[in-house]
Amino acid sequence: MAIYTLPELPYDYAALAPVISPEIIELHHDKHHAAYVKGANDTLDQLAEARDKDAWGAINGLEKNLAFHLSGHILHSIYWHNMTGDGGGEPLDKDGVGELADAIAESFGSFAKFKAQLTKASATTQGSGWGVLAYEPVSGRLIVEQVYDHQGNVGQGSVPILVFDAWEHAFYLQYKNQKVDFIEAMWQVVNWQDVAKRYEQAKGRTSLIAP
Repeated sequence: MAIYTLPELPYDYAALAPVISPEIIELHHDKHHAAYVKGANDTLDQLAEARDKDAWGAINGLEKNLAFHLSGHILHSIYWHNMTGDGGGEPLDKDGVGELADAIAESFGSFAKFKAQLTKASATTQGSGWGVLAYEPVSGRLIVEQVYDHQGNVGQGSVPILVFDAWEHAFYLQYKNQKVDFIEAMWQVVNWQDVAKRYEQAKGRTSLIAP
């Protein structure tokens, strides 16, 4: 039984143009994201079979596959909502996202410093990966994570609230090998309302090391 399903896009394929072309959005969502959903469900079936047969020879690979596909599904599900054709700029109090703006300034010194760090982290991921703004519940601050693949190099318990996909399938048809140009363009479509909502939800998490 399928556990995970491909979410519908919150806009049409052309909504993020010219930053991201309709062709890329269609392929990225309908093919790449769909593959992670299928991969997660298939791996769950294989793990169920392993339990039924008490056959654990492939357990390491199966657990790795589950982490890879499930994390890919989760990050992409956030990614689509993190963007809007009416986005960009920076979070401002007048737009109702003042708490997020204050948290960014407190955690990074200023929005400009945060933007520079997330841009550099995203653009310099080795191979395939993501740049992520996450809420870290132990300290209660925001951090930038440089995620390779979908799940590596992540602080345990951190909650992603803004994700930049730096895999080649996210940009190559349009930006060729100029990953940094794609990341710079991404700032034009950030949906700060969505990021602020995710920040508020993340703050409700209890610290993992609290007694």
